[in-house]
Amino acid sequence: MFSDNPLLAQLKQQMKENLPKKEGTVKATDKAFGFLEVDSKTSYFIPPASMKKCIHGDKVVAIIRSENDKESAEPDELVEPALTRFIARIKLFKGRLNVVPDHPQLKKLSLKAKARKGVNPETLKDGDWVVAHLVDHPLAKDCDKDNFFVEISEKITDSDDKIAPWWVTLAQNDLPNCEPQGLEDGQEWQLKDDEALQRVDLTNTPFVTIDGASTKDMDDALYAEQLDTGDFKLTIAIADPTAYITPDSDMDTVARKRGFTIYLPGRNIPMLPRDLADDLCSLKQDELRAALCCRVTVSKDGVIGDDIQFFAANIQSHARLVYDHVSDWLETGSCEAWQPNDTIANVVSTLHKFAQARSEWRQNNAVVFPDRPDYRFELSEDNDVVAIHADMRRTANKLVEESMITANICAGTVLKDKFESGIFNTHAGFKEDKVKEVISLINPEGELPFTAESIVTLEGFSALRRWLTAQNEKYLDNRIRKFQAYSEINHKPEQHFAMGLDIYATWTSPIRKYGDMINHRMLKALILDKAPVQTPDESVGAELSLCRRYHGMAERNVSDWLYARTLLNEPEKGTKYQAEIFDINRAGARVRLLENGAAAFIPCSQIIDNKERIAASRELGTIEIDGTVEFKLGDTIEVVLTSVSIDNRNIVAKPTQIFASLPESVEPTKDEADSE
Repeated sequence: MFSDNPLLAQLKQQMKENLPKKEGTVKATDKAFGFLEVDSKTSYFIPPASMKKCIHGDKVVAIIRSENDKESAEPDELVEPALTRFIARIKLFKGRLNVVPDHPQLKKLSLKAKARKGVNPETLKDGDWVVAHLVDHPLAKDCDKDNFFVEISEKITDSDDKIAPWWVTLAQNDLPNCEPQGLEDGQEWQLKDDEALQRVDLTNTPFVTIDGASTKDMDDALYAEQLDTGDFKLTIAIADPTAYITPDSDMDTVARKRGFTIYLPGRNIPMLPRDLADDLCSLKQDELRAALCCRVTVSKDGVIGDDIQFFAANIQSHARLVYDHVSDWLETGSCEAWQPNDTIANVVSTLHKFAQARSEWRQNNAVVFPDRPDYRFELSEDNDVVAIHADMRRTANKLVEESMITANICAGTVLKDKFESGIFNTHAGFKEDKVKEVISLINPEGELPFTAESIVTLEGFSALRRWLTAQNEKYLDNRIRKFQAYSEINHKPEQHFAMGLDIYATWTSPIRKYGDMINHRMLKALILDKAPVQTPDESVGAELSLCRRYHGMAERNVSDWLYARTLLNEPEKGTKYQAEIFDINRAGARVRLLENGAAAFIPCSQIIDNKERIAASRELGTIEIDGTVEFKLGDTIEVVLTSVSIDNRNIVAKPTQIFASLPESVEPTKDEADSE
């Protein structure tokens, strides 16, 4: 009789409004209850009944109730949902559609769903991967329902599809899963150069390309000669897709939206149509190609001259070379798979000498990080992992790298001087609020030539990084890296502290990077002494940075999935791995297996089963047991895997080093003795 009483409802509402409220994030547990985390030190218990109206990760305003001196939170208003568009798997319950979000903390959450128009529900089976959208949330202001409800907008793939890691990851990050559509059948790409742009004929210049054996989108060709003075005259030719794509074209819009070619283990999704990227613009051997070129003198001491010249040209690669073949030839003097003629041998030898000079200059004057392997998945035709290779950068790779860095320094220099604008790669050094911490860590006694004033300059930062490299002290290096800012894509010319360079603007991969296409157009304007047809603004850098972030996440996600597949049975085998600690937080340490590059987590409980004796510090980058540092950032330790989950794509490990259940100097308590 009281349920519909408006006065009673009004009284309840008034009582509710008088109770204190807190805003925070919902954290679910393995059981029915949860917690409202207000900040790092404050949390409130959420009882099971209230947890039914929220999801792990929701940001909510909750009513704080007190009963028997105990406080609990009742989520009352949704601030930001944890789920909006998300990836899920189909779960059929009595023939009705439900979905389970693909999230480690939401594996037990089953949400009622329906298929949107265009998606046939009859094709959806248990375990199938789909894109879902949360449309009803009980705490949302505009929702008059007590339950969650989801709409399915797209089926990604079947539950047992071996290619699911790629399709699901691309859908998760809202990335394309195929190349952009090119021209219609019967159409051909047409050169659309500015009529005033004259292309120099360099078809007789013996350019060479050096790439991986399977590379199709070859975008750089190199030529160098050594002068009588011992200096080098370097010419870099770069593929020129902007000769075919104008800023106002539909293809340019597509390229800008994609930002980059997406590189995933075993496959790539090109930024441009393959008939452009892999054919017409690719600098194939003996094929006439339009190119944008840079020519510059580099001294025998590795100093880039001020005679930087950019020009358009028609070139023809005289040799399509492979990294490993060239490295074998340079490192040993011979290669069975490749015997160059005298002309090509001379070009490659000269490029090698140039690269050595530049590398030495950068080691002494800029910043060069220690070599680390690139981990590469070898896949079978049906997408099983055959092997994981740890590829070190060899001589030929470094040769090309030094050439590209030189070219990008040249581009940054002229774009800054001419336009004060372009697409620049920048890095601000240390975060402003971390400078004092760096000095207290590196130079607490003031004995070294590093001060808070010096390390915020490019010269001082570079000197500090070179000093760290010389120490070969991984702990300090890892600590310092965490104080550094992130690199940025900037439309204004600024320094690149992480490389130790005053300026850096990439233009050497226009087939793969939209920012490089912009720089090509600006360099052509420089050649013609005209205003650029496309001038970047702040929004372009933000867009490209966001694209780069999502591409990086996608690459890591697919890799994690493949690692989980590959290492699934290793825990029961007890295989031992050498691993390097690269991150520490209060819950444990993250390590990278040096053999294959897989990332694994070591919980503190896997190190010692007494949480009172162990302390892991993110700030210090250390793990202490009984007050003694046992592990720190940069340490190489031996581990075994304890569990591998394909569903969560995570790997858990433990060190083989055994710690006694109690230190020898500590007597067991009565309770501990009784339990023994």
